[in-house]
Amino acid sequence: MTAIEHGPHRFDTHFEHDLDDEPEPTRASVYVDIIAKDHERRPVIPAALRGIGNLKAGARRAAGRAGHVLAFHAVRAPLYVILAAFWAVVGVGRLTGGQVRWWWVSEQSTLRQGAATRDDSATWLALHREARSTRLWRGSVLGAELLAVVVVGLVLGYTAPGWVQAVTVAVVVPVLARVGRPVGKPIVSAAVVAPRFRKLTADVVLRAYYAARLGDPVKPGQEVTFGGPMARDGNGSRVTIDLPYGKGLDDAVKARGAIASGLDVAVSQVFITREPTSHRRHVLWVADVDPLALPAGRTPLLRLRPTDIWEPAPFGLDERGGRVVLSLLWNSVMIGAIPRQGKTFSARALALYAALDPYVKLTVFDGKGSPDWRKFALVADRCGFGLAMTRDGDPVELFLEALREIKADVQARYQRLSELPASVCPEGKLTREISRDPRYGMPVRLVVIDEFQEYFDLGDASKEIASLLVFLVKVAPAAGVIVLGATQKPSGIGTGAVAQQFTAFRDNFAVRFSLRTGSWQVSDLVLGSGAYSEGYDSSTLLPAYKGVGILRGATDATPTVRTYLADQEDAERILTAARTLRERAGTLSGQAAGEPAARQARDVLADVVKVWSHVDRAGIQWPALAELLAAHLPEGYAGATAESVSALLRAEGVASVDIKAAGTVLKGARLADVEAAIHRRQLTTG
Repeated sequence: MTAIEHGPHRFDTHFEHDLDDEPEPTRASVYVDIIAKDHERRPVIPAALRGIGNLKAGARRAAGRAGHVLAFHAVRAPLYVILAAFWAVVGVGRLTGGQVRWWWVSEQSTLRQGAATRDDSATWLALHREARSTRLWRGSVLGAELLAVVVVGLVLGYTAPGWVQAVTVAVVVPVLARVGRPVGKPIVSAAVVAPRFRKLTADVVLRAYYAARLGDPVKPGQEVTFGGPMARDGNGSRVTIDLPYGKGLDDAVKARGAIASGLDVAVSQVFITREPTSHRRHVLWVADVDPLALPAGRTPLLRLRPTDIWEPAPFGLDERGGRVVLSLLWNSVMIGAIPRQGKTFSARALALYAALDPYVKLTVFDGKGSPDWRKFALVADRCGFGLAMTRDGDPVELFLEALREIKADVQARYQRLSELPASVCPEGKLTREISRDPRYGMPVRLVVIDEFQEYFDLGDASKEIASLLVFLVKVAPAAGVIVLGATQKPSGIGTGAVAQQFTAFRDNFAVRFSLRTGSWQVSDLVLGSGAYSEGYDSSTLLPAYKGVGILRGATDATPTVRTYLADQEDAERILTAARTLRERAGTLSGQAAGEPAARQARDVLADVVKVWSHVDRAGIQWPALAELLAAHLPEGYAGATAESVSALLRAEGVASVDIKAAGTVLKGARLADVEAAIHRRQLTTG
């Protein structure tokens, strides 16, 4: 780092000055505001040299690079020979001209001309005599050189073996060509172009920040300083910046484009992240080249080996090229983006990891019905694609039944876990052993819902679906049920109770991954409130970045991740292997095992008459009737709402009328109308 102008006081920080009076001496020291920071240790042996797999991969890459270079130059070898011969001839001419100028003592011409201009004949004659004697001596040297060249040429041409002649030509011609070719015109072009990057210095960084109006080098107290030395960090440079008092992280985030301009790099190479010790302090990391334009490569799941949901899933590479993993267990994960940015591929990569664990029970529903998820029918306990009727039935009904079953399972899990002895369940929580023991019936479950906004816009059916989804995202992860949702419309579906539940569902995800969005406001909806003010805005990602997004909530860090690629063919290979693993483990279940989708054909009229026996009233308001059904028939009406029950009965011809109860008049149904509807149906069916 170069020296900073204006003296060493530029490095001062508020941590180095006493801000308060010295406290009175006490009998014991008390420490407050201790800030601990663990520094990551770099591996002793680089990752590329650890393990036979890494060694093989490194060898393949080196061999591939060498093969490319060899093929590149082999194709251009004839052109290299022609250019070398041409520039060698030019080199001979340049050497000859140089030798002639040396023999003629050309460097003395200026002195003789000066003497002649001054009419200094004595000096001119002295210089002329000196030149004549020098030319005589240099001429004899050139004559000897020429004689030696002729003799060596004749010897090589008539007496030397062919290989000696070839070696001589191979050595002399490149040397003469190097002398003859102009500067900047190499004969052999590079087969691999090494990336260029700007070396950052303190002066360059200060210039950028002052150009962005984040400080003033002249005004006292408005200087930009450094919180530590500049250092190389991965494939870029890293430095801690202290802004002037009154400036903060949000100012630096807003000025990111101006900072990039001042650094003379692309905006995509500049990363500004929060430094927890002070709001006016942040970390600036500048990549050598655009790190997000480099793909992360194929998913490591293509090894087709069993995975363990209790271990983090490989997700991709961060901006520094580090490996990013994501812990799925105990979490709910939301992925959002505008269309065609890799949202479904990112969600599917996590689902594929869970599929390769034969002890994970999968539920997969895709609201848009694209081909991306259909191969999960090989392993999914319950699945449905799209919203249109299929041979398996109505996907919406299948989804609703699956959610009801999962909710009942979650509630039962908490009860069973609380009843297990401490020797089996030490902390009253699901363990790896319990989840894999079929006696307990509590496997880890993954619920995948792609384009989940579609299920909030189905009319009356959405009311119960919304209630169940909010329950799952709030309660299920702690019971070992992972919720993975993806959407291209995180802003919601309008107004009303269902819209409010959509917001509750969206805002309760713990881990969030946002690929490119249309604006910073939408980015905040996906990443969570406050992400933009912390410097994270997925709307700044370029359209060319496919599968690149910001991961927030998984760890203390918020990396920009280039996700691993698993296309349709890769997914089919992985899912075929996952099915084989489940068959061997005996864990294939549900639709994947050939069982029919669980559908309960509820007779809502008969159910209402059944629960009506618990009250002694001629009419019941819709909210009270929904509570009765949920309390006495939870297998069919768990999460039922007044609106959903009203819609079901009105569809059967039961009128919605005013019912007075406890001094309040609300809409509801009369028992006589329900019985009349049953009578009409019996007459119709004969």
